[in-house]
Formats: sequence, structure tokens, C-alpha cells
Amino acid sequence: MGKSIELVKILKKRKINIACVQETRWVGSKARDVDGFKLWYSGGSKDRNGVGILVDGDLREQMVEVRRINDRLMLIKLVVGGGTLSAISAYTPQVVLGEEAKKLFYEDLDEVVRGIPITKKIVIGGDFNDHIRETFNGFDDVHGGFSFGERNGGGTSLLDFAKAFELVIANSCFSKKENHMVTFRSSVAKTQIDYLLLRKGDRSLVKDCKVIPSENLTTQHKL
Repeated sequence: MGKSIELVKILKKRKINIACVQETRWVGSKARDVDGFKLWYSGGSKDRNGVGILVDGDLREQMVEVRRINDRLMLIKLVVGGGTLSAISAYTPQVVLGEEAKKLFYEDLDEVVRGIPITKKIVIGGDFNDHIRETFNGFDDVHGGFSFGERNGGGTSLLDFAKAFELVIANSCFSKKENHMVTFRSSVAKTQIDYLLLRKGDRSLVKDCKVIPSENLTTQHKL
């Protein structure tokens, strides 16, 4: 669990209270303490998938529910400010796994979100392995107009999902330099595939959303 300790150090430095993590490859459905944070995770094997959510010491006592759907989806519910907040960590199948895998993922995600009353707050932090493009083109109610790269089929699926549940993609609502948008880099490509979603009615609660290039673990995903 060395990565989790390294991650908590970054969260404390940046004063982050809740973090959704993906591609963890931690086996099992467990919870553990990590230097003052509580970590809940759900994983199947050491070589694939895995999601988790970390909550700091101030909020961990406000937890009222943990749901581990599978190794790509999990949800926690907290009581915050007299209301409830559902935080979902999501990890979409990569394109190479085929359309059927992605379809099943969205069916599971749809079911989870549908089960949360529309009056309750929700935040989805996910590695969606998709590109939504820098302009909205018909999705102006869910896309703020800012992004990086060209839209692909999976990006359209994400936008359709957001539209169906009246969510907005927070990353797209702020004009940023390229290095504050790119969430994945390799020797041959740089892309934005990690997104933060919340209800459109809560859009005003988000004051900023950006990548911090200097903060990363051995993985290359950052949000």
C-alpha cells in the first residue's frame, strides 16, 4: 500500500478532503486507515482495474454508507452540512476491451446514479478513458466549452450520460493552459481522460478544477 501513503501525503499538502482513485489493482473489498485518512477500495485482481475513495479525518465520521458495486465502480455517502453527498469513483473500460464492456459499465453506472434522489448532491470522479473535445457541439448544457483533444465515441457516451442525469463536467467549465488539462501522458500521446461530474444545479459550488502537473504517483493519471 505504498502508493496510498504517497497519495495521502499529496492530499494533505493540497488540503484535499475526498479523493477518488482508479486502476488501483488492490485486491478485495476492504477498508483501512492511511495516515489519518480512511481508504475504502474494491478490486478483483492485482493486474487489472480497481477503484477506491479516500476520506480525511474530519469527514470519515460522517460516512453513512459504502457500496462496492464491482472493480470499476464504488460509492460512498456522507452527511455534510445537514444534507447527504454521494461520491462515486468510476473506471471506464478502455477501447480495446470493446463496446460491450463499455455498455455494461454504463448500465451499472446508470443504475447507481438513478438510485440517488435528484435532490441529493452527487460527485463522480472517474477515469473515463474517453475524449469529450474542446467544444460542446450540442451538449452546451453539460459541457462548459473547454477541454483538450478530439472527441471520440466514448466521449459522446460520457456526454450522453451527463445529459441524461442533468450533470455537468466540471473540467470543461474552466479555461486552462494545456498542462492544467492533460491527465495522461506517454511517449506518443497526451490526452484528457479523467473527469469530475456533478449536478448542474451545484455548478456554482465548484470554484476551480485543474490538473496539478507537479503532483503524481508512479501512475500517469492526475486529477
